[in-house]
Amino acid sequence: MARNKNFEPRGVIPATLLALNSDMGIDEAASRKHLADCALIDGVAAVTVNGHASEVHACTTDEQKRILEFSLDEVGDKVPLVNGVYADGSHEAQRLARMSHDAGASCLLVFPPQSLTMGGVTRPEAVIEHFRMIADATDLPLIVFRYPQASNLAYPFETMLELFEAVPTIRAIKDWCNDPKLHERHIRTFQSLERPVHVLTTHSAWLMSSLVMGANGLLSGMGSVAADLQVALFRAIQDKDLAKAQVINEQLYPLQQVFYADPFVDMHNRMKEALVMLGRLDQAHMRPPLMKLVQSELDRIREALRQSGLLGEAG
Repeated sequence: MARNKNFEPRGVIPATLLALNSDMGIDEAASRKHLADCALIDGVAAVTVNGHASEVHACTTDEQKRILEFSLDEVGDKVPLVNGVYADGSHEAQRLARMSHDAGASCLLVFPPQSLTMGGVTRPEAVIEHFRMIADATDLPLIVFRYPQASNLAYPFETMLELFEAVPTIRAIKDWCNDPKLHERHIRTFQSLERPVHVLTTHSAWLMSSLVMGANGLLSGMGSVAADLQVALFRAIQDKDLAKAQVINEQLYPLQQVFYADPFVDMHNRMKEALVMLGRLDQAHMRPPLMKLVQSELDRIREALRQSGLLGEAG
């Protein structure tokens, strides 16, 4: 059974990284420490594992199960755990959902199946059936991961409304639409439904602007490095303290610029390197096809950490 049965997915939810050894095996001790570093910050509502940030695409099912298990063991009695459901097939997604439920997760973050890239998302029945099968396996609250249009995995607005009606356990979306106009429409519409669906922004490159629109929270890989700043920004905006929010945003800006630079695929690679520079990880390894960063990029990350105030001048 879930350890936090009444969890409502809102507020600040960091998506944690996965520490690896040089042989690309999971460094459990370092991953546990990193998880605690993110989870035990005042104001953090939950933490996410088995997401993009923890390289779920490169992890076997057994590894995903083990990651969830040791994450629950480390912080599950302190904060709710959101577990990613990353699968191309609905039956496999259903199995992952059932495993997550049985292990003790509090919520599921459901990725869109890559198998829908060739126009499948334009068939509402395909999207709805995928989520229905997951909901049949568990009563845990679900977060719909809404991708940008360029991915060919973006659920249309009307389909999402149908989905919320068909699957009542959907309690939030992780919004990555990359379109400010559409993002604001999501916030205004979904959070005002008879059964509200929270919008958790993952527009971490323009986080302050997104939160000012009224998002009820954020689910962000950048929380692996700066969850304390994200909490402070969220609180300031909730308190309508614009001046304080602007000060915090000045700290976040250099990090956002360096982490989300092109190529975008290296964002979590950069975050691991940042944690090494901050002394929070001993080493930064990514499973191929992701590759080690070149020195010039490491220099840019170090400078961004200095500008943000996270790293002293001697760092």
